[in-house]
Amino acid sequence: MSLTLLDWRRSVARLYAEVRGEPDVVAAHDHWRRARDDLLRTHPDSPIPAPQRAGYPGAPVAPYDPRLRFDVGVDTGVAPRHMDLATGSDGIVPFDRIGCAHLPGYGDLDVWWLGSYGGGVFVPVKDASAGVTTYGGGRYLIDTVKGADLGGEDGRLILDFNFAYNPSCAYDPAWACPLAPAGNTLQRPVPAGELVP
Repeated sequence: MSLTLLDWRRSVARLYAEVRGEPDVVAAHDHWRRARDDLLRTHPDSPIPAPQRAGYPGAPVAPYDPRLRFDVGVDTGVAPRHMDLATGSDGIVPFDRIGCAHLPGYGDLDVWWLGSYGGGVFVPVKDASAGVTTYGGGRYLIDTVKGADLGGEDGRLILDFNFAYNPSCAYDPAWACPLAPAGNTLQRPVPAGELVP
């Protein structure tokens, strides 16, 4: 761990706070895209390999589609499930399923709780276009440990595919990332958010 990683996490948390505070979701999405590109291009803890950062053109991001934003309750009436994921430098990271989000027309996504110190909600997604137009291992919708959280009230979550972003391992195989398990795989394509880098 380093102070630069602390700064990365603070920057991401600040960005998502700005996104949540912007009432115009299209403007919020544009701000998120530009700010994320800037972090990827300039931050010392960017997953973009250092020699490629200065020339990094930015992540390809689909235009905002309001039909792909869901404000959903978390169905906690699902059977508990546990998984341990090997993540390289972080060792084995435990996750417990705390519920399921039902997305009309798209399917269900498991909602996970990171069982390490401090905890956090984690919702990855792998859609039917994975490996073609989206990253093959899936993308992240929510990772509250990293500050990536679009909000929600009264036990609800905002799951907006327009803000789906690639895990660090999509940019550099030196990173080891938790990827979307079977309960976070959708059977139809979701052409939104960050696309194949």
